[in-house]
Amino acid sequence: MKIALFGAGRIGKVHAIAIANNARASLACVVDPHEPSAKALADQYNVPVMSESQALEDGNIDAVLIGSPTDQHARQITDVAESGKAIFCEKPIDLDISRVRAVLNQLDRRPVPFMLGFNRRFDPNFVLLKQQIDSGVIGNVEMVTILSRDPGLPPIDYVKTSGGIFKDMMIHDFDMARFLVGEEFIDVQAMGAVHIDANVAKAGDYDTAIATLRTASGKLVSISNSRRATYGYDQRIEVHGSNGMLQADNVRESTVVLSNGDGVRLEKPMHFFLERYEKAYANEIDAFVRLVIDKDESAPNASDVLRALELAELAVHALA
Repeated sequence: MKIALFGAGRIGKVHAIAIANNARASLACVVDPHEPSAKALADQYNVPVMSESQALEDGNIDAVLIGSPTDQHARQITDVAESGKAIFCEKPIDLDISRVRAVLNQLDRRPVPFMLGFNRRFDPNFVLLKQQIDSGVIGNVEMVTILSRDPGLPPIDYVKTSGGIFKDMMIHDFDMARFLVGEEFIDVQAMGAVHIDANVAKAGDYDTAIATLRTASGKLVSISNSRRATYGYDQRIEVHGSNGMLQADNVRESTVVLSNGDGVRLEKPMHFFLERYEKAYANEIDAFVRLVIDKDESAPNASDVLRALELAELAVHALA
């Protein structure tokens, strides 16, 4: 399956590696208006640089992976759908929920294989956690706790255009909550604070936030986000059920443990998402290939992105 890559930035490079390492996929071209970035990435994989129109008109290209800036996603999805090619898009489709609905309506009118990049669903640890839940090993799920903390605050310019902590960061956890619980939520509550940098508040955002969710059957989810974790990228999940508990701990820099008279010392969690979710990104591309070639529709779809964004909107509204 030949895939055109729209976007030669940080996430584009991650996906290029995953495509190159997939036995059933190959990188067809790189598309990015910043020519030096596009050429550097294209040269690395010995593929051409193309414009968007050239890629969409090329009959040898089967699919497009959209890893461009967020404000380009909605337009590019529409354009790619019109070309009839399959689409993988990094989250989000757009920060405005009405525009997301418009894009999804367009996909209904011009249906093509479509997948959204919620990479955490493909992390081996979280996949195993989900399998254990579904097997009934802990009985009925009653409570889920999701901890997601970045190692440091992104640049303030990024914060200003990110859509806010709920739409930019916690949206991954909203999707993970739906993925694990398997039910929709009817109640959302949220709180936020600024502990790291007063400029975050000036940008109209929070650097620390908590949300609680409830399903109609009474399942409760607590999500904790922070833009600062001095010890590394903190990604943990705990699922408590009627017959026991499941936990997915941090992936650490190594498994070496030092034990002596001063105590027990473990390595820190991996530094950030590029390292922590490297395998998840590879599995994600594999799922996209299965969607297009094998018609396996288990990957995150248009409905999933809409539900996650709706939860983020409800959290923002609840906090206000």
